[in-house]
Amino acid sequence: MAGPIHYEVYVRRTAPAAWTLLIATEDRKAALETAEEQFQAKQAVAVRVTKETLDPETMEFNSLTILNLGLPEEKSKKKPEAAARPACGSPKELYAPHARALIGRVLEDWLKRHGVTAFELLHRPDLAERLDASGVELQHAVQKVAVPESQASGQDLHGMVRHYQRLADATISQLMKAGRSGQFPSLDDLSIADVAHRLSGSADRAFIMGGVAAQALADRQGARARLDRLMDLMDGAPTEGPPRALVVSVVEQIATEMLAIRSNLADILGPSLDLGASLAALVRMVAPKEVERLIAVDPRMGLLTPTVDGPAARLGSRIAAGDFPRLSAALARFITRELSSSRRLRPSDPAGEIDILRTLAMALTSASGRLLTLEEVQNAFVDRSRSLVTPDFVASYVQSCATVLAEAEHLTRLCENVTGAANKRAAARWLSGCVKSVRLEAELRQSTPGGPNASQKLLTLARLQRSVRAVQLGEIDEREIAASIGTLGGTLEADAGLISQIARASAAVTQKLGVLLRMAAGETAPLGPAADRARAEALRMLRASEVKEALSVEPEASAALNALMPAAGIRL
Repeated sequence: MAGPIHYEVYVRRTAPAAWTLLIATEDRKAALETAEEQFQAKQAVAVRVTKETLDPETMEFNSLTILNLGLPEEKSKKKPEAAARPACGSPKELYAPHARALIGRVLEDWLKRHGVTAFELLHRPDLAERLDASGVELQHAVQKVAVPESQASGQDLHGMVRHYQRLADATISQLMKAGRSGQFPSLDDLSIADVAHRLSGSADRAFIMGGVAAQALADRQGARARLDRLMDLMDGAPTEGPPRALVVSVVEQIATEMLAIRSNLADILGPSLDLGASLAALVRMVAPKEVERLIAVDPRMGLLTPTVDGPAARLGSRIAAGDFPRLSAALARFITRELSSSRRLRPSDPAGEIDILRTLAMALTSASGRLLTLEEVQNAFVDRSRSLVTPDFVASYVQSCATVLAEAEHLTRLCENVTGAANKRAAARWLSGCVKSVRLEAELRQSTPGGPNASQKLLTLARLQRSVRAVQLGEIDEREIAASIGTLGGTLEADAGLISQIARASAAVTQKLGVLLRMAAGETAPLGPAADRARAEALRMLRASEVKEALSVEPEASAALNALMPAAGIRL
């Protein structure tokens, strides 16, 4: 069955104008007359009347045109689509940072074999000639670029391959021509400062300075020696102005590409360092002032953070002086990528992994704002924390624990050092399972010759409970775990009859009250049934007349007990 019906009148005031609604009415005759009046009075070049019927099921209107007068609508002309073109069209475009990054990926093996970067390949004629002579390497690199770009843009694959082959040939030819014509001055005859001053104002100054710096590295083998040579160039750079900026820019680009390779980082920072120590050394290199301040406050950080020396220390001092902002940002992003990855920081030392992660968190947080935003740092550690609550890591982390109680203490420390709500909940589940386990209860209730007595066990549980409350778990998880520890403490106290023994002891009343109040306050026993029974016994004793008399003659002891009462929940 059809729903309500109404009529709408639309007009176009000019030929190119769009339709606009004039009126909406339920009177068909009035709608038609209004449309005709508008058209005859030349107030519109076109009019249209539609009948709108509401569908009760879908609650949508079905539209039907019942009158259409005047000029037809003008069809909009489609703009011709721009013909797709390759991403790089000239040799100059290959020198852009994103193009160099792509070259570094497609020629990664070749560059590693020769110990150079993509920047050096584009600025050293001898390397270009060597790559051209290899034939197959260059052809494979062209295909690695052309195939995915052809699939993404729909361009002809063979045409794309031919284009990039011609582009590579033209770039190699241009570079070799520059080398033969002597465009790259040798630093044997001139200093880097002289070259920078001579190139000031030249249109090709960046290209030529790049060739000079790349040639200066030609006789250096190994990332450490090559970085040392780059720092020598910085030492000889002009002190200010555009000539200095020219040298700094070229050195920064080479160093950025060099340090983006993990094997180079290992050579520069130390091949014996694991991933965690390498990242700590890298943070110390890019944020030396912040790390030194932290070490001055907490000397333990100095034991976990490797010393940075040699070329790495020279680079660190340059970064601290503000010479290489792009390099420091790239290294900071590298650190966060490694933290977000699944690689273990200390594969054979789970406890050490938590220590080094804590050290990295403190260092990066102190340097946040200059290198990374605080949010980026937090996100990286949330990702890393996710790997700390996996079954494999937790199993290896508690494997060395001799007792279940030690396992609970380890898991509490794990809860303290993970971040992110989901990771906190996962860590809390591991701790909760341990605290509520039958193994822990059986271990604590078992009495072993020479082992801890009931008082010592209660003291340990009290410390564990306080640690749980301090690690900032969720409210529900914290309450449940703390309550489980308290229940276990109550069971131990009941088994030993400890409070009854204290009450019957022949010690002075003030001493017995002090012991009970400390138990009730959660200092020497976990909060829960044991603390409640200690509080009740302390109240019973405080109400006894002989106890009041004893306290009245010992004002100092009475003052000490009064200080304990608020924490024990006692108000007289």
